[in-house]
Amino acid sequence: MDDQQQPSVDKSLYEDLNELMRRRRDELDELKRHGINPYPYSFDRADLSADIIRNHNDGAPQQHVSVAGRIMSIRRMGKASFCHVQDSLGRIQVYLRRDDVGEAYDAFKLLDIGDIIGVEGFIFRTKTGEVSIHARRFELLAKSLRPLPVVKEKVDEQGNKITYDPFADKELRYRQRYVDLVVNPAVQQVFIKRAKIISTMRQFFDARGFVEVETPILQPIYGGAFARPFMTHHNALDIDLYLRIADELYLKRLIVGGFDGVYEFAKDFRNEGMDKSHNPEFTMLELYVAYKDYIWMMELVEQLVSTIAKSVNGTMTITIGEREIDFTPPWKRLTMFDAIHEHTGKSLRGKSEAELRAVAKELHVEVEPGAGNGAMIDEIFGELVEPKLINPTFITDYPVEMSPLAKKHRREAGLVERFEVIANGRELCNAFSELNDPIDQRQRFEEQMTLRARGDEEAQVLDEDFLRALEYGMPPTAGLGIGIDRLTMLLTNQDSIRDVILFPQMKPEH
Repeated sequence: MDDQQQPSVDKSLYEDLNELMRRRRDELDELKRHGINPYPYSFDRADLSADIIRNHNDGAPQQHVSVAGRIMSIRRMGKASFCHVQDSLGRIQVYLRRDDVGEAYDAFKLLDIGDIIGVEGFIFRTKTGEVSIHARRFELLAKSLRPLPVVKEKVDEQGNKITYDPFADKELRYRQRYVDLVVNPAVQQVFIKRAKIISTMRQFFDARGFVEVETPILQPIYGGAFARPFMTHHNALDIDLYLRIADELYLKRLIVGGFDGVYEFAKDFRNEGMDKSHNPEFTMLELYVAYKDYIWMMELVEQLVSTIAKSVNGTMTITIGEREIDFTPPWKRLTMFDAIHEHTGKSLRGKSEAELRAVAKELHVEVEPGAGNGAMIDEIFGELVEPKLINPTFITDYPVEMSPLAKKHRREAGLVERFEVIANGRELCNAFSELNDPIDQRQRFEEQMTLRARGDEEAQVLDEDFLRALEYGMPPTAGLGIGIDRLTMLLTNQDSIRDVILFPQMKPEH
């Protein structure tokens, strides 16, 4: 312990605190009066709990270890005590005796669940068979001034683990993710898998020679998706800027500039509603490869996602509720119109705007008064078809009105070369044979501006600089966007996007 005299706590600062928090501050004051620094600078941790437990051999020579972590349970018995210490890999029991740690044992009486300690000692197995650490020295590393919502567990006569008082309130868990991670260790595994998903994608793309790049988050013109943006103001330039809703148009500029393949993990921002699959800040992977088309991209996506599934979960098949989802290629392919016909019995090919409104009404699908043909078809598909697609399915060949940045279909008028992958009833990715005809692109932008004039706030904005880039010439290109959050939801069996974002957007607490 650090014997440097510490200043006592000014108790006037916490007169309004509850009894448990006041007691912890009293303990903090007592520790400081005894010359103990409750917040030292470092500790030489050499071992982790799970490694110790997994590698212990009862017949091996005595093993000395050094661990650090948070106290999650305490059982005091006079001159000896047991506690469980939790680190990043799990928990291990620690046995402390006054005869071994000396006067430091008196300080242990001032410690609580939630305090962070370092322990040095040797490994042994208790009479009940639990691998534990017999402490020779311990040190307080951080005094916790707020009590944790301790989860209580016991094992019944049949060996089943029963949990009491879980920290289960969703809103509180999202607001206090730091507490959620401490008391619900399985949550950490979701985010470890998320990191594994991203690292596997990087390895996959890098192995194929694609270059990871960075493009602007603050943009003078937003584009690349149907969405309303967040706006801010740059004081020095005295201009309004937008948080990007997509990085597509900048990545295509790089293909114009001569890159053969570029990708970016982008934080995008869309000023729209929030639900189980939408957060205003989210992560996208976008990839653009020169001289390829959407047919080539379908095969790449099958390889990519199946590789990720195997890397993260060790299998191509996952179970979500009663559904079994198989990522083994090849995946089913359906055109959008065929999928709508298969699930609704309605053929929408060649329908006029009035006819589409009549079909939507008949199918009880609400559409906005200013919606164009593409938006109405999208609503019908999203409400009546998408939720029924469980195994990964390619939905291909969308109406041209829905895809102002995609190349016109090479065989069928009125369509574009585009696909989405739908899995477990949600869109997983979106891809095009990219439009590289600058004259056609200008006409599409102008049509989008007409829709904006009719009240469609999510219609795309005309970007003159992007058109200028296309006029210099962009080779045939395949483009792909994958929602990292939704892919993580799928591969970790999470029902809400907030469960795969460490700090999701929330209403103000007060």
